[in-house]
Order: sequence, then C-alpha cells, then structure tokens
Amino acid sequence: MLGKQKGKADMVEKSAVSSQQSASKRINTPLAEDIVMSLRIGDMVLVNGLIVTGRDKVHKFLAHERPDKKDIPFELHGGIIYHCGPIIKKVDDAYKLIAAGPTTSMRVEMYEADVIKTYGIRGIIGKGGMGNKTLDAMKEYGCVYLHTISGAAAYLADRIKNVRDGWKIEEFGAPEAMWLLEVEDFPAIVTMDARGNSLHREVENISLEKLRQISQNE
Repeated sequence: MLGKQKGKADMVEKSAVSSQQSASKRINTPLAEDIVMSLRIGDMVLVNGLIVTGRDKVHKFLAHERPDKKDIPFELHGGIIYHCGPIIKKVDDAYKLIAAGPTTSMRVEMYEADVIKTYGIRGIIGKGGMGNKTLDAMKEYGCVYLHTISGAAAYLADRIKNVRDGWKIEEFGAPEAMWLLEVEDFPAIVTMDARGNSLHREVENISLEKLRQISQNE
C-alpha cells in the first residue's frame, strides 16, 4: 500500500514539475538585453547556463574596491548573480555542492545598484525582493530580479549541475566567496522587471491599504 501511495505521489510531483516547466520561459546566460526587456513581473522562468553567487562580502568588495573586470576570473557582463551562501565541500580536486538556497536580497541593497552599473549584471536571483535604489538601476541598465524558492536548498542544488570554480574562497570563506555555477532549468519568477515594476511593491501597497481599511473599521 505504501509503495502504491509513493508511486502516485511521485507521478503527481512529476506532473506538477512538467506543468511548471511547460508554462515557464527558458532563458540562457549571458542574458541579452532584448530577452531582459521582454520579461515581465509574474513570468515564470527556468535559467540555464552559468551564474555566479554573491553575498555581503562579495557585494561590498565589488562596490567599494571596484576591481577591474580583467581581475575577476568570471565574466559578469550579461550575467546573473545569485544571492546565495552555498554549502560546498572539496572532494579531491573538485568542488561538490551540498545545498544552495537563496539569501534575503535586502542584505545587499546598499551595494546592488553600483554592481549592476559597474559590471553589467542583467539578472539577480534571490528572495524577498529589493528596494527602490536597485529597482531604479535595473530600469536604467536593463536588469531583472528573479525570486526563487525559499526553504528548498537541496532541491535547488539538484538544478545546479556543476561547480566550475570559486573566487575569494580563502579570503572570504566558502559561503561568502563568489562561485561559478552551471545550472539547468533553475526555477524562478520575475518579481522586479527592467521597466520599473515590482511585485513586492504592489503586494506591500495592497497590504497597507488593507491595513488602513481594517483600522478605519475598528
């Protein structure tokens, strides 16, 4: 009986994943400007290609130190930066990724606009959205914010097929280093687009209006 139930559950899960994939837009890195401009809030996407990770220390270093592009071992122009502190261990001469869930993006709000402007970032993956400074930079330079699944670090790790390399590992430590990851059908939803629209801001405005109505009715 348990075997039959598990089999049915697996079929339902596979069906749900298949439906999501068929409704999603596949995008490939590096992102071209026309692809970025075609995306709208609410669009579901599946990211394929190479992305880089970056948390607080990487963002602070890029924004304050402004290293020359030739001194960064990865191509950032047209790229996607993933707000993530992955769990990675070294096995022999290779890196193995264990988990890679998103970090709250507002932690790097003070740096992101400068990073977008200086290094030509076209996409951001994270959770929770970002503020007006980043939204303005996204509109000016052509960039989208992709909200991904929170609390599913192991599942997202399955969408990461290879850890190509790392940068600033010894200096910043593994979670804060910049990692070059190869992803396949990495799921996300566009919640801030390159036309200045923000689903996070819309939800906030609706919530404030509902709160105002409740307060008036009391």
